[in-house]
Amino acid sequence: MSFRVLPAGRCAGLSRLLPLSLAIAAVLPGTVLAANADAGDALDEVVVTATRTAVTTDATLAPVEVITRDEILRAQATSLADLLRGRAGINLSNQGGDGKLTTLFVRGSESDHVLVLIDGVRVGSATSGLVSFQDLPVSLVDRIEIVRGPRSSLYGSEAIGGVIQIFTRRDRGDATFRFHAGAGSHGRREGGIGIGGGSERGWFGLDAGFKQTDGIDACRGAGFPVFAGCFVDGQTDRDGYRQHAFSLRGGVNIGESVVLQGHALRVSGENEYDGSFVDNSDIVQQVVGATLTWQTGERVAVRFAAGSNKDESENFLGTTPAGEFATQRDSASVQADFTVAERQVLTAGLDWLRDRVDGDTDYDDTRRGNAAVFAQYQGGFGTHDLQLAVRRDDNDQFGGKTTGSAAWGMGFAEHWRVTASYGTAFKAPTFNELYFPFFGNPDLRPESSRTFDLGLAWRGERTRVALNAFETRVDDLIAYDGSIFLPNNIEKTRLRGAELQVDTAVFGWDIVGAASWLDPENRVPGGNYGKDLPRRARESARIDIDRAFGDFSVGLTGVASGKRYDDLGNTRRVDGFATLDLRAEYRFARHWTLQARVANLFDERYETTSFYNQPGRTWSLTLRFQPAG
Repeated sequence: MSFRVLPAGRCAGLSRLLPLSLAIAAVLPGTVLAANADAGDALDEVVVTATRTAVTTDATLAPVEVITRDEILRAQATSLADLLRGRAGINLSNQGGDGKLTTLFVRGSESDHVLVLIDGVRVGSATSGLVSFQDLPVSLVDRIEIVRGPRSSLYGSEAIGGVIQIFTRRDRGDATFRFHAGAGSHGRREGGIGIGGGSERGWFGLDAGFKQTDGIDACRGAGFPVFAGCFVDGQTDRDGYRQHAFSLRGGVNIGESVVLQGHALRVSGENEYDGSFVDNSDIVQQVVGATLTWQTGERVAVRFAAGSNKDESENFLGTTPAGEFATQRDSASVQADFTVAERQVLTAGLDWLRDRVDGDTDYDDTRRGNAAVFAQYQGGFGTHDLQLAVRRDDNDQFGGKTTGSAAWGMGFAEHWRVTASYGTAFKAPTFNELYFPFFGNPDLRPESSRTFDLGLAWRGERTRVALNAFETRVDDLIAYDGSIFLPNNIEKTRLRGAELQVDTAVFGWDIVGAASWLDPENRVPGGNYGKDLPRRARESARIDIDRAFGDFSVGLTGVASGKRYDDLGNTRRVDGFATLDLRAEYRFARHWTLQARVANLFDERYETTSFYNQPGRTWSLTLRFQPAG
């Protein structure tokens, strides 16, 4: 089999879709002023991830994006990766479709440089440093908050590129029953049932779901070099995926000032893929947590939280065991917020984290603890806003690490706002890098970064346009060092970029658009100096357009990505691509909705990782029963 480069003609859609997205974004502020104005409240989303306190999106000094439950349902996304692709600052890489390894790069930083929280609980593998995005069920997600830029001054390790927090479903109002069932291409079948409700005294929710697909042939192989990409040639079978998910949530108000909440999410599945050493796995993702919030009057709030995340994978070659990895991350925190005056808030807290490793690999060390203290000030003075934060982490492995951030914002000319920020961040080495037998280096230092960000936003009655430019420099990146035959802190990178976001409604059409430009430059002296970091596209864009006509609604999603490289030497090019998805839904009875979607309408052949196929044109149908809560 010869090496195949995707034909240039297949990427012609990129040249059409990307300029179209940018043109729409550029003209929207003026267009919206001529439209009617009844959706301003929709832009006033409250976020908690950016500051660990509740603020509106317009009040934050960091670039943020919120994806609500209504948007998730309207998009008809079949996976979390499907929902996130093309959004501002995000590059995704997938190895063969549904359920296959999916890595995410925020602002060009490494795939383990983004902190992911589920209902406030830190998740991810302590051995690989990665989050299994492919195993998180989008059907159980209530909202997603994306914060771009460093947040180590509030959260510690991993938050170099940003923070993504996923909130599972919440229920209010009378107890109601819900379910959905769907089918689609490649033998897709899925379904779910749930019940939930609440009152002023408390609330509860329970959901269960499954998803199964026969999949596609994940890896096309290469012929030369032998075993390139997925280390196998000649496996042309379908690689299926099965997932079962269960979620339980609840909360109760104790008296007038205390709220107790708890949540649990468990996902188990079976995954098939191409490989000569491992070709199928059984996986488990589990997150449990609880919070106790005490509001003492109007000026002081104290929050206690604890949680745990399990990440388990049992691997096989056929039916022969081929290794087992299991990690557990236990965490706890206490945080106090003091409103000392109007628009003057002080926050202080303690965080504790313990990583543990289990399985059949004999690591040199199997546990590590981290304790931290942090403080934050948020102040407003007329048209000016200020945020200052500092944090000190004390880690069993590498000792102490101090990070900090400062951000300023100013409103002017009624609709405009400018922001500027600087922040430092770090990423702790993984257990694989530290302690893997004959490979780990226990003397590794944390990777560290410093980031400058400038932002300009315009807000009308029913629109928001935001432009952010940034530069991040990352030092002490961990890579294999041939002089000592071990991983070492030897690499540097410089990441520059800009992101444009638009959220508006024009003549009944809801439009959400994003465009990103990135310069992910390798700064290590040598033959790769100045070349692009792997798997980051320099340009990307996404646009979602939806409109309702009574009980019937239609929409489309266009995603475009420029070329990227899949190696440090930039010799293995992955061509750019553009895809277009169409969707429609019909509410044919009071609580019943039928949804239909055609993804990748023009059957674009493309890859996000060399040698790994992506699905062509696919279809899906979903029937939903969902009373209003």
